[in-house]
Amino acid sequence: MVIKIGIIGYRNHASRLIKIINEIDDCFIDLIFHPNKTLDDKQFTNNLSDLFNCDAIFVSSPNHTHYQYLEKLFVKYNGYIFCEKPPVTSNDHLNLLTKISTEIKNKLFFNFNYRFSKINDCLVKLKHSENIGKINHINIVATQGLAFKNEYLDSWRSDGKTNLHNILETVSIHYLDLLNFHFGKINDIRYYPKLISNNGTSYDTNHITLQYDNDVTASIFNSYASPYINQISVLGTNGFLNIFENNQKIFSPRDTFNSEGFFIIPPILENQTFIFESEYENSLKNSVNYFLNHVKNNTIIPIEQFETSILSNKLILNIKNNSS
Repeated sequence: MVIKIGIIGYRNHASRLIKIINEIDDCFIDLIFHPNKTLDDKQFTNNLSDLFNCDAIFVSSPNHTHYQYLEKLFVKYNGYIFCEKPPVTSNDHLNLLTKISTEIKNKLFFNFNYRFSKINDCLVKLKHSENIGKINHINIVATQGLAFKNEYLDSWRSDGKTNLHNILETVSIHYLDLLNFHFGKINDIRYYPKLISNNGTSYDTNHITLQYDNDVTASIFNSYASPYINQISVLGTNGFLNIFENNQKIFSPRDTFNSEGFFIIPPILENQTFIFESEYENSLKNSVNYFLNHVKNNTIIPIEQFETSILSNKLILNIKNNSS
């Protein structure tokens, strides 16, 4: 079966999805929709209903427009839907989303692609690792200087009227979703957003701290107004994982001493290559392929995917509402 695909959106993240889909043999992009832009390309359309004959539709428009498209698709479209995270940006829309029919949920997928990443595989392994011991704390730093690029000011990301918490909804949400999937109920969460670059009116930086019911704590720092850094550390009772500068290292055991009997940094037990840029692209490809396999086989997308997406979306909305 050759899958016919329609896409809502064409720049930025949508362009990544287009590139991935174009590399898959048994899929092709039939149409690309934009509400008002006109490009000299036969694939382009300003008529949303033109996409309704596609086997699958990808929604990769600005975050605040997701529900307006989903609402129309729920009524007039019977195929599979791939929607970028966050699913929606308001509690009203989230409540409406939870009330859609099971038939629609069975064909609806929200792209929390870190669930399909090497980072996820690491957490699965570390939770049962004697070398790490009981996980105590996780520290995540992911930053870049996007807010200082000229095109940032003209993008939807910098508009505080429609995307005040833009970095929370585009970057932090991935890590929150992944951590919540692994560590469960949150006892306490603190959110510290700020605008550092003075470019645009949305927050370009945020820091989130979490304490889970099992006593694991976590810190997530994301920014569009800092140098490019990607670093993840997982600290346990017997060792720690550090992912930084294209290396994934495990240090263990805890009881490592110098000649005077004082604790010192444990030796490197494992050392692997880990390139964040590649891992992000791979997780995105894995997520797209997961979705398209369901389309090709005409199978139901597990309801857990929908339910966990709703929970992560609800958490993001609660964070936003409590900060205002």
